[in-house]
Amino acid sequence: MKKKIGILTGGGDCPGLNPAIRGCVYAAEKYGYECVGITDGWKGLIEGTTTPLSREITEYIIMKGGTMLGTSRTNPFKQDSDENLKKCLETFKKLDLYALVAMGGDDTLGVATRLYKEHKLNLVGVPKTMDNDLSVTDYTFGFDTSVTRAMEASQALLDTGASHHRVMVLEVMGRHAGWVALYTAIATAADFVCIPERQIDTAAMLKKIKDAYARKRFALVVTSEAAELPAAGEDNIKHQLDQFGHRILKDRGMGEHIASFIEKNTGIETRNAVIGHMQRGGAPTLFDRMLATRVGLKAAELVHTGQFGTMSALVGNKFVGVPLEKATGQLKTVDKEWFDLMGLLF
Repeated sequence: MKKKIGILTGGGDCPGLNPAIRGCVYAAEKYGYECVGITDGWKGLIEGTTTPLSREITEYIIMKGGTMLGTSRTNPFKQDSDENLKKCLETFKKLDLYALVAMGGDDTLGVATRLYKEHKLNLVGVPKTMDNDLSVTDYTFGFDTSVTRAMEASQALLDTGASHHRVMVLEVMGRHAGWVALYTAIATAADFVCIPERQIDTAAMLKKIKDAYARKRFALVVTSEAAELPAAGEDNIKHQLDQFGHRILKDRGMGEHIASFIEKNTGIETRNAVIGHMQRGGAPTLFDRMLATRVGLKAAELVHTGQFGTMSALVGNKFVGVPLEKATGQLKTVDKEWFDLMGLLF
């Protein structure tokens, strides 16, 4: 009988997951394995829900956004952890899995790391996050597509801002890292960018906007959803957390806070827009299709060569296996080198 590889996708969806599934299935079958999809992330491993995977089933998903396997933010180490962990191990055994390929970001791969280290399961990771914040891989699929979507929105706001002589504020996603906001702002000639790695210097922001408006009668600000505005008055507010302990940001409205602050302190009419989940959906860009396919192929190779406890990663121009714990130990965030660049550009 063929050895069986399970594949799951966890956390937020993003363009590239389907190409990564496809790449893994294609390579696994070439190596002589059978693949099975675990539906809805770690929730599927707990509940034992699966779906068939084959070369024929995945043939045309390379061009589709989202994930055909479904996803969730379930953390088996969080609620009813003893019972859920027991169910995960039972499902792994019941499905007769030789290995499990987990595709996700820091949270999903953190669970994979613990299952590998503490419970000796054959785990391989595939890095996925539109935030591009995973360490030891140069890029993660989903990032290029999300920034491309944000660029399109930003350019549209420039048109209407110039027409109506307004300040336009675009809010993009990015929980812990400001890469999406930073790349969008650079690529669309924004006048100021707000990222979670640095509290907003409100005096500098207002000066930049006033100077820009005096010169061209409009201005553009790009902000991450997790940026910190001292005047927002959030210190004493209790916030809902997900199963990984992260604050749920959907009702935070940082773009709206920043727009209101700018209008109040400059007297210039200001509007805000939130691109939201449009960044997550839709067809992946060429770059993300290629990157996702390659890391999916590499994941199957890592299983075949017995390199468990690793993640397929892009390092330079090569795809290699790196330790899972290094990938999830520390997030890759915007650092001083980029701060200096921001000083030149904004």
